[in-house]
Amino acid sequence: MVAPLAASAASASPYAAFRRLQRGKTTSSIGVGVVGYGYWGPNLVRNFAEQPPARLVAVSDLSVERLTNVHSRYPKVKLTTDFRDIITDPHVDAIVVATPVSSHFDIALRALEAGKHVLVTKPITTTRQQAMQLIEAAEQRGLVLMVDHTFVYTGAVQTIKQLVESGNLGQLYYYDSVRVNLGLFQRDVNVLWDLAVHDLAIMDFVLGQRPVAVAATGAAHIAGHQVNLAYLTCYFDGSLITHHHVNWLAPLKIRRTLIGGASQMIIYDDLEPSEKVKVYDKGVTLADAQGALESMIGYRTGDMWAPQLGLTEGLRVEAQHFLECVTHGRQPLTDGHCGLRVIGILEAAARSLAQRGQPAELLADSEADGSAGVQIRGLSASA
Repeated sequence: MVAPLAASAASASPYAAFRRLQRGKTTSSIGVGVVGYGYWGPNLVRNFAEQPPARLVAVSDLSVERLTNVHSRYPKVKLTTDFRDIITDPHVDAIVVATPVSSHFDIALRALEAGKHVLVTKPITTTRQQAMQLIEAAEQRGLVLMVDHTFVYTGAVQTIKQLVESGNLGQLYYYDSVRVNLGLFQRDVNVLWDLAVHDLAIMDFVLGQRPVAVAATGAAHIAGHQVNLAYLTCYFDGSLITHHHVNWLAPLKIRRTLIGGASQMIIYDDLEPSEKVKVYDKGVTLADAQGALESMIGYRTGDMWAPQLGLTEGLRVEAQHFLECVTHGRQPLTDGHCGLRVIGILEAAARSLAQRGQPAELLADSEADGSAGVQIRGLSASA
């Protein structure tokens, strides 16, 4: 039997978990079932199939063709077109939900009510109210609820977090991200809920602060489809500001983030084969000039250096972190509350988008949102 979640357990470093599991110190066998074998499902199945603490028990998808592909690679794994078969399977301890966001809440809640630990792909749900229900269901039963914010578990983002926490950047001024490409147009969510959710999860982890208000603008250029281009600005207490540009209609793929501080600045380019993170010792200096009406601004140019990064696949580290949390009853690094914070920003962005960019304040976790959150077009529970 795997351990229930300890309410007061401190979050363990995912890289520490990775090293412990690599050394074989975790001997508990965790039966894992995966619901959804679409775009992201194969990556999840592969990673859990390769983890010694896990037993890949079953995979569910509505597509028989996809299940045939699963059988060709994992002939001993049970296959079903009904996710409820996995939820009721006594050999399954944990369920990974990799279906469209419209079905996340229903499947995850059923799994938690059946006593299963749950890892759900991003975004965790379509509304804050749903996310809060999942958190409550998991806490009441002492179960692990974790959201698949994969980039948080990459060596690059873990290093950026350490750099920010070191204080060497000085006072943080801004966080600016660009995530654009040509496609993939989603049927059930707009570009903010598809692409910006990645950058919001990274921002939430790196900054460790919650914005107080957001402003969003965007447009839908393809008839009958969701908003495909959006700009999202997050306002924090003080002078810190963040900006996120997402687009499904760009001629090339860009994945770049700039973090500016008073002393140092960071550029994170996820598409760089090496040196994904670069730290620049650059900035401005302000000196008072006697008799002058304005202070004199000077520019400081120093060295650039690229820290060494962990090269292990982020999803692999995440899968092992989930297994460690299940085994030892630890709180995940990207738990349900992390998913809730991101949903809160996305819901506020939806309100702002509807008002042509008027700022929308974020609600407290205990406040219910009267809006529908994200508009969902009916989809079945497959990836």
